[in-house]
Amino acid sequence: MAISSSTILPASAMANGAATRGGCEHLTTVPKTMGSKCCKSQPDDDAPERERQKLLLAKQRQRARMKAAGKIQAWWRGTLVRRTLLAAALRAWMIQYWWRTVTWRQLDKRRQNSLKIYVIQEQAAVKLQSWVRMWQCLQHYCQVCNAICILQAPKSCFTFQTSDVSPAQYEGTYNQPEFHIEILSV
Repeated sequence: MAISSSTILPASAMANGAATRGGCEHLTTVPKTMGSKCCKSQPDDDAPERERQKLLLAKQRQRARMKAAGKIQAWWRGTLVRRTLLAAALRAWMIQYWWRTVTWRQLDKRRQNSLKIYVIQEQAAVKLQSWVRMWQCLQHYCQVCNAICILQAPKSCFTFQTSDVSPAQYEGTYNQPEFHIEILSV
C-alpha cells in the first residue's frame, strides 16, 4: 500500500514541491543525495530553539502535573474535612441524644414525684372528708337518739296530783332505743 505525498502534506507544501523524508518538514525541496541539510553531522542552528521548546513543553507538563496534584490534594483535603465534620456531627448527635435522655429522665422523675405528692394529698383529703362525714353522722345519730329518748319518756315520769296527797313522782327506767348505723370507710 503506497501513501502518496498528497495525503501527508498540505496543499501549500505540495505546491512548493516539499516532501517528507526522515521527519524534515522544514525543507522546501526533497533531498535526493546524502549530503543534504537533513543528514548533516554538524550542529544545527535550530537546536537551541528545539531545546527551548522542549523546556517549555516540560514546564507546561510540570504545571499540568502540579495543577492535577493540587486538584487531587484539594479533593483529599475536602474528603478529610468532610470525614472530620461527619465524626464531629456524630459526636454532637450522641451528646445531644445523651442530654435529651438525661433531661427526659429528670422530667419523668419530677412527674413521678408530683404524682406521688398528688396521691398523698388526695388520700389525706379523702381521709379528712371521711372523718368529717363520720363526725357529722355521729352528731346526727346523737341528735336522733336524744329525740327518741325525749319521745319515749316513760309515762311514770309524769306527776299526778291526787286528792290531798303530796305530788308523787314515779320514775321508771327507760330503755335505750335500738338504732344502728354502719359507717363504711373508703
